[in-house]
Amino acid sequence: MINSVSCRIFDPRLGKEWPLPHRQTEYAAALDLRAMLDDVLILQPGKVELIGSGFGIHIAQSHVCAFILPRSGLGHKEGLVLGNGTGLIDADYQGELKISAFNRSETPIVIKPGDRIAQLVFLPIVQPHLNWVNSFEE
Repeated sequence: MINSVSCRIFDPRLGKEWPLPHRQTEYAAALDLRAMLDDVLILQPGKVELIGSGFGIHIAQSHVCAFILPRSGLGHKEGLVLGNGTGLIDADYQGELKISAFNRSETPIVIKPGDRIAQLVFLPIVQPHLNWVNSFEE
């Protein structure tokens, strides 16, 4: 079980202008990630932009990883999804978390500084020994 993860702020506006990443409710599975932009971004249809989240994590536990996922409402209603589908964060990564924002809709999407555009969830990892065989049992 994971009890804590080291977090580092890369954008000084995080925690001042906008709250630190947190779960919106007690039962929320993920932390919301904000678009730490300097200006409004008009994401044109079919285009992708890499957007900083303003912070990084260092999980430092081999049995845990994190995933950056789209916010389901934005994906369904507006067409804002992740350009890479899902962002996998390994336990040894220590850089800023970046969000690959992709507009799959036919209209421009306006992303303002501080908008919640993605979410971060932590998951357990199974690392089995790979047993190489010539064939599988039926």
